[in-house]
Amino acid sequence: MSQRPYVTALDLALPAPEALPEDMRKYFAVCQDRLGMIPNVLRAYSCDVEQLRPFSRLYNALMFGESGLTALEREMIAVVVSSANHCFYCLTAHGANVREYAGDPVLGELMVMNYRAADLSARHRAMLDFAARLTETPDRIEAADRQHLRDVGFRDKDIWDIANVAGFYNMTNRVAAATDMQPNADYHGAHRTPR
Repeated sequence: MSQRPYVTALDLALPAPEALPEDMRKYFAVCQDRLGMIPNVLRAYSCDVEQLRPFSRLYNALMFGESGLTALEREMIAVVVSSANHCFYCLTAHGANVREYAGDPVLGELMVMNYRAADLSARHRAMLDFAARLTETPDRIEAADRQHLRDVGFRDKDIWDIANVAGFYNMTNRVAAATDMQPNADYHGAHRTPR
């Protein structure tokens, strides 16, 4: 019997993908087809299908749904939040996504290490400063913070989306930390060369 790859430090008795309900089997097949893997976060959540379904729906709505934020901007928020929280899983996975969407491995590394060192537009700087502040000192968010986002071109619905993406990754970072969730090895080398 082959040993399964390490997903978390918890003994969650994860089901084989083929043992999941049909809708989740299809979802995992799409992940395998598009990504070449099933992300370990989904494997971990498969221990409870009633949590996996809303988790995957919310993730897809936030990261791929209609929004004034681009896919790259959403991934940048994920990385900045995860950097503030020192989340190894999300920094590895979403750092790879920033590298992919930007076509720029240096930007991906800067987002992981210190986004403030990156050459960013005023829009991106304001968005990421807001996400960092929401992560580190949420009780200090004021009307001026929202107004600054409006001043650089964000609509109120965009601010809602920034807050929800940041909030989602604050939650997932904590679950990953609590369980020692490990990223898929494929993320480490992905998109390291410029397009």
